[in-house]
Amino acid sequence: MTKVLVVNSNPKPTDLSFSLRLADHYLQELQSQSNVEVERIDLYSEEVPLIDGTVLDAWGKAAQGQELSAEQGRILGRMNEILEQFLAADVVVFVTPMWNIGFPPMVRAYIDNITIAGRTFKYTAEGPQGLAGDKKVVHIEARGGVYGEGSTPQPFQFTGGYLQAILGFIGITNFESVIVEGMAAMPDQAEQLLAAAKERATESARNLLK
Repeated sequence: MTKVLVVNSNPKPTDLSFSLRLADHYLQELQSQSNVEVERIDLYSEEVPLIDGTVLDAWGKAAQGQELSAEQGRILGRMNEILEQFLAADVVVFVTPMWNIGFPPMVRAYIDNITIAGRTFKYTAEGPQGLAGDKKVVHIEARGGVYGEGSTPQPFQFTGGYLQAILGFIGITNFESVIVEGMAAMPDQAEQLLAAAKERATESARNLLK
């Protein structure tokens, strides 16, 4: 049984979201091809702690063996739950919209919960070393404009590159993107663009676990 974790960062209903519609198609194809167990985390409906003063103070106390407040203990416990869920997955599917040439803020919050020294990376004499490399990642994203290779706005495409880089930092190099873009720029072609992306998603899902 392959464990698939879906990380959803779009708070819209599925029928109003191109990224969620594409992700649903991808998962249906994956489940039709393979024996998979799907688990989900919705970053806008579940608690995803931010790195703030409370967390930084808790980390400092924990490093010195000092007692945490009840709230600090609860928050660090929740962060550990998120990390353990991520580590337990064989495949992680990130589902994101591009907002203002970047990720929704809760994506960064989630990444901060899984990029933990001593758990997903460590420092060595040769530099940082990733520890979470035994999994595959698929990035499903919807972009209203066209930011693909060769396009004029391509230099503003920060999302996929950042996600691939930070996951590479923690050791994950098996990374694939399935993108649908241009729906806001070409609204009369939106459904056609989604249909073409679904074809790419089908191919990706069929090849993922081979």
